[in-house]
Amino acid sequence: MSTSNDIMRVDVLDSWIAHREQGNGPVVVFLHGNPTSSHLWREVVPQVSGRARCLAPDLIGMGASGKPAIGYRFDDHARYLKAWLDRVVPDGDLVLVGHDWGGALAQDWAARHGAGRVRGIALIETFLRPMSWSEMVPQAADMFRAFRTPGVGERMVLDENLFIEGNLRRLVPGIAERDLDEYRAAYPSPDSRRPMLQWAREFPLDGEPADVVARMMAYGEWMGQSVDVSKLLMTVTPAQGLGSAEVIAWARRTISSLQVEELGEAGHHAPEQIPEAIGRSVARWLDKLG
Repeated sequence: MSTSNDIMRVDVLDSWIAHREQGNGPVVVFLHGNPTSSHLWREVVPQVSGRARCLAPDLIGMGASGKPAIGYRFDDHARYLKAWLDRVVPDGDLVLVGHDWGGALAQDWAARHGAGRVRGIALIETFLRPMSWSEMVPQAADMFRAFRTPGVGERMVLDENLFIEGNLRRLVPGIAERDLDEYRAAYPSPDSRRPMLQWAREFPLDGEPADVVARMMAYGEWMGQSVDVSKLLMTVTPAQGLGSAEVIAWARRTISSLQVEELGEAGHHAPEQIPEAIGRSVARWLDKLG
């Protein structure tokens, strides 16, 4: 394990995972999604680190983590995440906090490897179940169809860096240039941006990709059956997409031991917009866990 400023680096499999760490106490792991990094949690973690050891990794191929020659499928991310957790938290229980694909990976790890080790899972704007094209707003559906089109997706994400130069700017009004620079730093070339494109193509819609849908169905079943694991679902307004009213209603019916908390006005990248509200919500929930 090596350290550079506040970023630690742990060798895993054929590469490395970088992470940030703050605080002491029970372990809480913060998992980001696409196209961000552990930087996403910079203003969330301080609300929690007074009562916990907070770990925020960069997913493989993202942030300051390594970029091995892999396909960056969901299963690839899950393998590297498992290897990292095996190194940094080899035993004892933990809490997982996830946004976007980080929430999906949190649920997947808990369902596959967390028996007796997961005290709780807190989620915001993530994949609670597979989706359908009809559930997406038209603009988003058009964009994700383009991402899946050979040649078109490559131009949009690899050449134009759309997730950062377009989506983050549009979905996080007023985001500081220094924060965009932090996210840009991980993707200096078209080839380095392949993880972002593959994440876009992993989006589970109308049964495809079938392997990703199967993973989500499996962890969804676990989320319903694991009555001894506390869950926190944070929601924002307007409720749409991954956090739509229909999805939240489904979660209330389906997920066991669930607390739902509305945090106010924000978009998909809520940790960039209302980080203090998210951190305080997680902290209150942790206090109830004891």
